[in-house]
Amino acid sequence: MSVRNGAKTSREQVLDALRDGERFVLTTHERPDGDALGSLAAMQMVLDDLGKDAVSYLSADEFPLPYEYRFLALPRLVTEAPADVAERTVIFLDCGNVDRNPAEALKRGSSILNLDHHHDNTRFGTVDHVVPEASCTAEIIWDLMAALGVPPTQPVAEALYVGLVTDTGRFMYENTGPRAHVMAAELIDAGIDVHAIYRRLYEGIPQGKLELLARGLASVERFDGGLLTVTQLTRADYLGTGADESYSEGVVDHLRSVEGTAVAGLVRELLANAEAAPRRKISLRATDDRVDVSLIARAQGGGGHRRAAGFSSDMTYPELIAFLRAQLAQQL
Repeated sequence: MSVRNGAKTSREQVLDALRDGERFVLTTHERPDGDALGSLAAMQMVLDDLGKDAVSYLSADEFPLPYEYRFLALPRLVTEAPADVAERTVIFLDCGNVDRNPAEALKRGSSILNLDHHHDNTRFGTVDHVVPEASCTAEIIWDLMAALGVPPTQPVAEALYVGLVTDTGRFMYENTGPRAHVMAAELIDAGIDVHAIYRRLYEGIPQGKLELLARGLASVERFDGGLLTVTQLTRADYLGTGADESYSEGVVDHLRSVEGTAVAGLVRELLANAEAAPRRKISLRATDDRVDVSLIARAQGGGGHRRAAGFSSDMTYPELIAFLRAQLAQQL
């Protein structure tokens, strides 16, 4: 956590900016996940409660959102940067690198508040409130709310809980500390329906998602005695199952559970620019304490956590396998 302006901590600077500022625009990273969307929705509602002029920005390219997050309330959402963005404070949420948000206009705000929990955050803000020990960015929002005296309404609590439960892997990942459980208890007290949220996030899946998972599991390959367990999903897999790109969420987690796996990887072809050579998105998960997959991702311009990270690449699948094997060998 950075300290600037004399003795003030980054947390205090953010609280001052939220109390004193009048106009804000909120945003997050491209292809937002549960923590990104939950934090975005919650922070918007907090600023509404404080009487601020605030809007939330997501690119039109992000829609439709992944089916499991479409139930979230996203108030005051815009798909174009406000004309007066240069006069607004821009709040980046859960965004470890400013380049993960392609909206250039938002980088020209009057100031930037960078609120995140990724340990490899590039500290691009006017104020960088980066809390690596937090389980999720939603936990940071929850902490700021308490300091601002804003109680969690049921919609805010629901948004925060989505961020919490998805980024902790349903409270199973190592980033699940005591405060995550305290936070969960407070959100339940605020009136959320835990079972209903669970069903929306993890049940009622489209058939295309199940069929895509089947294709991914059928293509699993293991290297280096099983230390690296990888699968790929091609454009043909998406087209053949009628799946959209968000349906690949969770495939890599099946691979991480395979005995002997140190790193699990999903390589999926992106559907954009179908006429060109496919660009690929790589999702990595580590199960071995000696491995930091965020280092592997950063070597290709990506990032994330020690146990969960990702990057995009134009390399072919065989080239990616060679890269991953070489990177893994450096750490083991």
